[in-house]
Amino acid sequence: MKEVIWGLMIPFAGTVAGAGCVLFLRRTPGDNAQRAMTGFAAGVMVAASVWSLLIPAMELSGDLGRWAFAPAAGGFLLGVAFLLLLDRVTPHLHRHADRAEGPASRLTRTVKLVLAVTLHNIPEGLAVGVVYAGMLAGDAGISGGGAMAISLGIAIQNFPEGAIVSMPLHSGGRGRWRAFLWGALSGAVEPAFGAMALLAAELVAPAMPCLLSFAAGAMLYVVVEELIPEMSAGKHSNVGVVSFAVGFALMMALDVALG
Repeated sequence: MKEVIWGLMIPFAGTVAGAGCVLFLRRTPGDNAQRAMTGFAAGVMVAASVWSLLIPAMELSGDLGRWAFAPAAGGFLLGVAFLLLLDRVTPHLHRHADRAEGPASRLTRTVKLVLAVTLHNIPEGLAVGVVYAGMLAGDAGISGGGAMAISLGIAIQNFPEGAIVSMPLHSGGRGRWRAFLWGALSGAVEPAFGAMALLAAELVAPAMPCLLSFAAGAMLYVVVEELIPEMSAGKHSNVGVVSFAVGFALMMALDVALG
């Protein structure tokens, strides 16, 4: 059980460590650095969705023969729909955007920016939780190393994300410690939703293929709706694409090497 607790907390630790950059660095990362960080995060999330979630989901449904894709496809679409719903009902503001999304509210710009990152982190927490549930179940073909791979991969890409939240807040006038706190809190949903996914998977064990693909759909929604536009915003640059490839390759290597 200690291994599971560590697995759920490691991604959050990555966010906290990244947010801590505001305590030591003086300048917000430049546009190219932010594109690189965003592209890297997108690559990690796509690779994790495929190797750690969708492939195990279809392998679990192998007894369905040519219909083995059905539970994975259904769960995937439900995951997309879930994030689409959250996106519609939660007021939030993406970086480089002038207008907030979701229902009208009196929340400050800072809170809306943090909520945007928080929405991004929810599917990552779900992914880690459901993968550890698959490891505990023993029939999902997910080893302890494979579960740790997705936890480490998400933690690595959470590091720059924490910095992207806290440092602009400080540049905008927030104190260093307050900016750090906001950045750290943006990742607090990950262990919370990871624990929820773990509990749900244990209560409804036959739904594991759907739960794995649900997390994949939620993560890929974030990649397509948020990360790819952000890494391509502004003056043309290939740095986001190159970083995407690096993140994808690293997550793929972690999953195969540790799995």
